[in-house]
Amino acid sequence: MPGKLRHRALTRRSFMKASAATGAALAAGPVFAPAVHAQARPIKIGYVSPATGPLAPFAAADEFMLRQFREGTKGGLKAGNATRPIEVLLRDSQSNPNRAAEVAKELIVRDKIDLMLVGNTPETTNPVCTQAEIEEVATISSLAPWQPWFFGQQGNPAQPKPFNYVYHYFWGLEDVIAVFTNMWSQLDTNKVVGALFPNDGDGNAWGDKELGFPPALAKQGYKLHDPGRYQNLTDNFTAQITAFKNANAQIVTGVVLPPDFTTFWKQALQQGFKPKAASVGKAILFPSSVEALGKDGHNLSSEVWWTPSHPFKSSINGMTAKQLADAYEGATKRQWSQPIGFAHSLYEVGLDVLKRTKEIGNAKATAEAIRATKLDTVVGHIEWNGNGVPPFAARNVTKTALVGGQWRLKDGGKYDIVITDNRTAPSIPAGGKMEAIG
Repeated sequence: MPGKLRHRALTRRSFMKASAATGAALAAGPVFAPAVHAQARPIKIGYVSPATGPLAPFAAADEFMLRQFREGTKGGLKAGNATRPIEVLLRDSQSNPNRAAEVAKELIVRDKIDLMLVGNTPETTNPVCTQAEIEEVATISSLAPWQPWFFGQQGNPAQPKPFNYVYHYFWGLEDVIAVFTNMWSQLDTNKVVGALFPNDGDGNAWGDKELGFPPALAKQGYKLHDPGRYQNLTDNFTAQITAFKNANAQIVTGVVLPPDFTTFWKQALQQGFKPKAASVGKAILFPSSVEALGKDGHNLSSEVWWTPSHPFKSSINGMTAKQLADAYEGATKRQWSQPIGFAHSLYEVGLDVLKRTKEIGNAKATAEAIRATKLDTVVGHIEWNGNGVPPFAARNVTKTALVGGQWRLKDGGKYDIVITDNRTAPSIPAGGKMEAIG
């Protein structure tokens, strides 16, 4: 996991110190030395993500993406009659919603950012977006299913209201349910599913009896066994494992923190519980999480947001998905992971919005530019056009493609994810078929 992020952005204070030093040097030279002109005020982007804590794998690519963005925007951005530098202020939520809200408010009130970017699960997106909506700062959010993002910020979820300043792009629960059930349909099972839903934003949304997995699976003939909410970072899943064994569950699903799934899966195998399929959100998005299980990670399955084989390219530097993944691996010596594409895309959308904003610093103008976005990115097309989402969320939510895949063990103990079902997004190529866990 990465350490604390270093904030390398050029601050106003460091610039003034540099200017003062330059002025002193010039004073020692000819009396007619050219004057030093003040640099235009930087355009400030705030970015909140979990650099440390249990959600840190989501943020593993942040510093790499920031370096790429700085390289692509080193000439600044023309705004009005001036070209202004772009400054990104990266802040660590520490995987804590309270901390996420705190650093968001600091970025807004103290640092006076012009645009907020945020991603990496509802525990990060929601508190940041809530602060931004209160403080009226335009915000682009991603990397969280839209339902926990949207409903999780509502005062009364039964009567949802649109937001004025915060906008989100990602897939929804309907998409992950379709992906999981499409994968399961390739296997011969008894359609009995054990559920691992934690007591957090994702878990409560996925387990919701009206809008989550229970009614959707029931319509397709699956019987869901939900033992109830557990607390994140628990060290004992015996109650859940016993319930699944008693129900003869041949499938396991859920939305679990990476360390929690490692604990659950090791205990399940020790206690003689080995389902035919385990399709789990969040926990096994990352090669490192699967590798922690050794050979026992083979054929675990997950939703797939982004891979090097996705047929998209960056609007900033023209890199294809594969070129971006290769560049990351070459620079960091770490295997690519799914959040890489979306971390890059946040910068893509943010830069495109700033280019089109009529008055940078005016939150209403920036929000209008977000709503007018029509951009092809490394994760696909982004446009808040209301397609595929209910009318009450159409203003603030747009969806991206989702497929399903399985982790396959390679020689040397490394894993690759193979797309095993693309019926939800045929433009993304499949690489194999589902296999039962051996």
